[in-house]
Amino acid sequence: MSQNRLDAEEIDWTPPPAPEPALAPAEPPVPRARRIGSLEVLAALLVLLVILRGWLAGLVDSERLQTWTTVFVSVLVQAVPFLVFGVALSAVIAVFVPRSFWARALPRHPALAVPAAGLAGVILPGCECGSVPIAGSLIRRGVTPAAALAFLLAAPAINPIVLTATAVAFPGKPEMVVARGVASLIVAVAMGWLWLRLGRTDWIRLPHRPDVDGESKWHAFWAAVRHDVMHAGGYLVLGAAATATINVVVPASWLQRLAENPVLSVLALAVLAVLLSICSEADAFVAASLSQFSLTSRLVFLVVGPMVDLKLIAMQTGVFGRRFVVRFAPATFAAAILVGTGAGLLLL
Repeated sequence: MSQNRLDAEEIDWTPPPAPEPALAPAEPPVPRARRIGSLEVLAALLVLLVILRGWLAGLVDSERLQTWTTVFVSVLVQAVPFLVFGVALSAVIAVFVPRSFWARALPRHPALAVPAAGLAGVILPGCECGSVPIAGSLIRRGVTPAAALAFLLAAPAINPIVLTATAVAFPGKPEMVVARGVASLIVAVAMGWLWLRLGRTDWIRLPHRPDVDGESKWHAFWAAVRHDVMHAGGYLVLGAAATATINVVVPASWLQRLAENPVLSVLALAVLAVLLSICSEADAFVAASLSQFSLTSRLVFLVVGPMVDLKLIAMQTGVFGRRFVVRFAPATFAAAILVGTGAGLLLL
């Protein structure tokens, strides 16, 4: 009996669990090598400019090269502060403004949101360089692209700063201010509605921002600012270089010949607005100086400039992509010419 009990115990016996192996001591983390970023490259370039300033000064002795350098620097000096303002406001919208705000601020129906966004250009005034990143941020926050594009076109053209500058540049001609504001708003709203009708979302390719999910709001804010300044700023430099090249290449005598033909004068100043790429806060004074042209053609110059120019095309390419620009820029250019000419014939 005891032998049978012993055999059962031997059959039912299970070995005790093996002791867990001791964990190996954690190795100290290996410090990662610091990568050279855009800030370091910019600092190195500035140091080289200071060191080589004497040699570089000798390269710009020619008159044409000095003109090119002057125009290039002036475009950047005009545009960069507004670009930084726009990028900062864009980052604020992206980080601190909840998506639900835009659902409450704009009408639910896209067709009504377009004119509302266009009129918002009076509330959020800015140069065209700043409106580009703001429009991109609005699209990221869920605003319908048509409304964001209406704001993009209207903000630099109907804000109080621009309209006041126009009144100062054209003293005694309040109809010029009214015509510019009305024509610019009509173009902005019309392009927004046109996008609702014919636009496609896959034409817009917003650049990928660094992933800041889970980070603090201030960290996300500065990350968005650094990314957008470097991304849009590079295209602004290209646009400024193209503008300076055009200013040096196009002879001034051509303008006098074109001013004699009413139709060609409108087209000439429209093209000139694209090529000169003047900031909207200063373009009224340039238009006033072109006294050989009619008021209608100068109005077209003021309507086209803040909506389509070389630096804007370059910046919109960086923010929205090439497929968007090759469709949106020509359509806006044509609409600005037609509406600007019509407003000039009716109001001037």
